[in-house]
Amino acid sequence: LQRRSQHRLDKIDHRLEVLEGFIIAFLNLDRVIDIIRYDEDPKAALMREEWDRTFKRAMTEEDYLTPPPSEGELTEVQAEAILNMRLRSLRRLEEMELRRERDELMREREGLQDLLDSESLQWTRIAQELEKVRDQFGMGTRLGARRSTFAEAGEVEVLAPEAMIEREPITVVCSKMGWIRAMKGHVALDTEFKFKDGDEGAFALHAETTDKVLVFGSNGRFYTLLGANLPGGRGMGEPVRLMVDLPNEAQILDLFVHRPSTRMIVASSDGDGFIVPGDELLAQTRSGKQVLNLRDGARALVCRTVTGDHVATVGENRKMLVFPLSELPEMGRGKGVRLQKFKDGGLSDLTTLTLAEGLSWKDPAGRTRHEPDLTEWLAKRAAAGRMAPRGFPRDNRFS
Repeated sequence: LQRRSQHRLDKIDHRLEVLEGFIIAFLNLDRVIDIIRYDEDPKAALMREEWDRTFKRAMTEEDYLTPPPSEGELTEVQAEAILNMRLRSLRRLEEMELRRERDELMREREGLQDLLDSESLQWTRIAQELEKVRDQFGMGTRLGARRSTFAEAGEVEVLAPEAMIEREPITVVCSKMGWIRAMKGHVALDTEFKFKDGDEGAFALHAETTDKVLVFGSNGRFYTLLGANLPGGRGMGEPVRLMVDLPNEAQILDLFVHRPSTRMIVASSDGDGFIVPGDELLAQTRSGKQVLNLRDGARALVCRTVTGDHVATVGENRKMLVFPLSELPEMGRGKGVRLQKFKDGGLSDLTTLTLAEGLSWKDPAGRTRHEPDLTEWLAKRAAAGRMAPRGFPRDNRFS
């Protein structure tokens, strides 16, 4: 309201200045015509002239709201307006019209000045304007009445993003340094893939463009990648860290295709772990989903698919423990429970197995070793365990 009023006030002041110049021109019409006709610089001459501003008509001062101007020079704005005035405007009655316009503008100017000087008048004016808006656009008016109607929504079929993707086979390859790519078709997983200098292969798996590929980091978070969004296999791929917010200090521990019906065991280097349903691993954002909570100094270590009825763990002290799978809790997020008790070091690896089938592994020579009877290592969860069987890998890993 203040800006609008001040803008109008400035416009009125400019128009009043022009009107005063027009009135002077009509009072001294002959002299103005002479200057325009014969002077080389009529604008400067008009501004230098001392004009007679006395009335030469039958009208008196009482006929006007504003007093007549006194003698004086014209301003540049007034001189410019007189020079731009059309000849057909030089009529005897024009002076009366100009004075009438000036009087109306003076009344409006007085009202605007009072409005700008009084805050109470301003709020009164705002209330009046809001009242007019309500009368014009209120809910009961033609313009304000609702034109749309509400109806019961019918059944809406919600399609998953992957439903719009053409289903094609791909082979996902990820290097040790975290460069991932997807090649068309199902390439043999024992193929020698090319990597950047100093890098090597870490994961290779068959998938489809509609699959969701899960990345498990050593920070205990799961990240979700859509198969169709993976870079093509012609080059070396792109870093996983450009696709998800995997910290630089975190390592990729596992990479696999999401299967809703599967269950996974996650465990930390401290030897704590639990079972998590497959649906709880999906992340909706780049930042991933925290599933395994870690103590200070600990890191996520293992993520294995649940099969069989027992769990086998091995510690850095080479002691192995086998206990029933039923002793592990199933939850969506947490620190988990103690898997094995360690006097020194922490957890090295774990796997799941069917107790009746025993345990198999490959020895350093690449030969498959099998231990059919695991009674010696069978105990309750969180026990210390016993030394691993003869021929067990020196790296303390089951596979």
